[in-house]
Amino acid sequence: MSSHQAVTILLVEDDAGHARLIEKNLHRAGVSNEIIHLDDGQKAVDFLFNEGRYANGANLVPLLILLDLNMPVLDGYQVLSRIKADERTKRIPVVMLTTTDNPQEIAKCYELGCNIYVTKPVEYESFSEAIRNLGLFLSIVKVPDEP
Repeated sequence: MSSHQAVTILLVEDDAGHARLIEKNLHRAGVSNEIIHLDDGQKAVDFLFNEGRYANGANLVPLLILLDLNMPVLDGYQVLSRIKADERTKRIPVVMLTTTDNPQEIAKCYELGCNIYVTKPVEYESFSEAIRNLGLFLSIVKVPDEP
């Protein structure tokens, strides 16, 4: 991501091992943006809307969200629906990053408004390579300014 655009990456991933691999391989790809990791969907919604434990926080913008599908409390579909239904957050780019490659689930994510759907390979080296490639892609992505 370009240095003139302070984009914070919100990584919503309940698997701590996957989260570490994602962060490590994004950094290997040259992504130096701040990465905030949250481990369930409710924490992500609270963070985005300054609710719950984040009620006194300032919403960080612009954001780019890397969102897992299968998570506790609120799943990725619920989080994505909330993000895209709210005027304050609907323009935030959301990358679904999940092991699920079911065509119906992919279609549902796009219908709900995700911008990109990436399947995480199960094999370690393939997973690492996929995330590095995602990092290279993210390094050229532009996100909208706050409305």
